[in-house]
Amino acid sequence: MDNYAISSNSLEKFYHINGDHFGQQYKDNLSDYHQWDQKDHAEEWMIYPDNLGEHLSIDESSLSNGELYTILTNKAAKGRKGALVAMIKGTSSENVISILKKIPGSKRNKVKEVTLDMAGSMNLIVKRSFPNAVRVIDRFHVQKLAHDALQEMRIDHRWDAINEETNARENARLNQTTYVPFSFDNGDTKKQLLARSRYLLFKSPDKWTDRQKQRARILFAQYPDIKKGFQLTHQLRLIFSKTKEKGAAYTKLARWYNDVTESGFKSFNTISATIYSHYPNILNFFDNRSTNASAESFNAKLKNFRTVMRGVTDVSFFLYRVAKIYA
Repeated sequence: MDNYAISSNSLEKFYHINGDHFGQQYKDNLSDYHQWDQKDHAEEWMIYPDNLGEHLSIDESSLSNGELYTILTNKAAKGRKGALVAMIKGTSSENVISILKKIPGSKRNKVKEVTLDMAGSMNLIVKRSFPNAVRVIDRFHVQKLAHDALQEMRIDHRWDAINEETNARENARLNQTTYVPFSFDNGDTKKQLLARSRYLLFKSPDKWTDRQKQRARILFAQYPDIKKGFQLTHQLRLIFSKTKEKGAAYTKLARWYNDVTESGFKSFNTISATIYSHYPNILNFFDNRSTNASAESFNAKLKNFRTVMRGVTDVSFFLYRVAKIYA
């Protein structure tokens, strides 16, 4: 099988068969599901030591009903057959470590690099399971923290604008006058300006449309703190995208950290503390510019597969099919 999967029900109109019946026949007779060597424990864990490579990604994903699985993938396979190294139910570091240690230490010691997010459990899993591997925190998780902090500032101002408009409408009603909200040059009210600025704050200024440039000019004039927050977020983006040398990145991140501290923005407190505590692993990005994009892509494929299968009713059989395609 390749990276493609179809449901038995999707074959009904083409071959005039009963999809449910065919699916059951495939499971019981056409496939080797009942002889699968990982069937007895697949819902709890499955591992494929031969798929281990020097560069791995680790992440978590949900299959159904919020059940999380820790997934380890081999970057070299590029999301195809051989990509899946391990899939373990839950995110408990002790449990995941105990399962990964079923893989011989001689194989695990050959892993050179693992990309991960900033979760403490993931860090411990990698540290204990792959002692010789460099841990690289995904740059996009770091940038997302900054974006979240900036959006928090925008949302706070939007609630103020909503309350201000609500009070103005009520006063107009009490005074028996018609309420006409103030509009900026581009036609936005305060509430609209703050709502419609959401997406432009995610983008680099050189990617703004003319209308977004006009809206940003008004937004930054009205809310200098959002302007400063955007500048901090954009500076962080540029550090990751433009800096090539690890030593230079260290200096730039230190300056950025100081700028965040001096800004006094409450919403940025979390990210500054997080960067401080994860500094070495964040800087490891600048060695090979490795990200966790492959893990995110693999998660997206799982979700798409789940959609094609119309959900996960038989977890073990679903995991069998995942293993057939990706392991």
